[in-house]
Amino acid sequence: MNFGRAPRRSTRSRSRRAARAAVLPVAVVAAALALGACGSGKSGGGGNTNFVASNEDGIDTVPKADRKPVGTIEGKTLDGKTLNVASLKGKVVVINVWGSWCSPCRAEAPNLAKVANETKSKGVQFVGIDTRDTDKGNGVAFEKSFHMPYPSLYDPSGRLLLSGFPKGTLNPQGVPSTVVLDRDGKIAARKLGGLDVSGLRKMLDPLIAEK
Repeated sequence: MNFGRAPRRSTRSRSRRAARAAVLPVAVVAAALALGACGSGKSGGGGNTNFVASNEDGIDTVPKADRKPVGTIEGKTLDGKTLNVASLKGKVVVINVWGSWCSPCRAEAPNLAKVANETKSKGVQFVGIDTRDTDKGNGVAFEKSFHMPYPSLYDPSGRLLLSGFPKGTLNPQGVPSTVVLDRDGKIAARKLGGLDVSGLRKMLDPLIAEK
């Protein structure tokens, strides 16, 4: 009988468990996005969101008094610049989650570009989050192909989606998803799935009009 090797097996087992625990947050995010990839899901976000869901167009909105602040959304854009969404407070901010691999994302891209150009003078800033693109070059090519007039954060692992949308808020639950912040940096509206021009304007017009 050789009892001397047992501690080494125990040490290796603990090391393997620690390694699995270290990668769990990224794996959880990736799995969640995979389930909702390229399609819309049910409204939610955990906890009491106090939102009003529209079954007709799939746009969820939050009354002004019940809105909650967005979390930290900061990182490098596809063109290598640093962007912190918190610095955009004072503007209506449209956050669109997309991936170059996603067909509905390609379908909605011209609509996003059109409305972004039309509303820039009204104090609206669009920001993309390119997720699950393991090759950054694919995201850059997507932006150029559709002449996107706004920056996109590069978030291949989905970490920004995990930290940026706290529990109890309207959060992205698939790709594509669009979340709109009011001028106070609070989450005001969300659409799961692709958007057309009329849907974007329906989300934005009430927030642009808010005082």
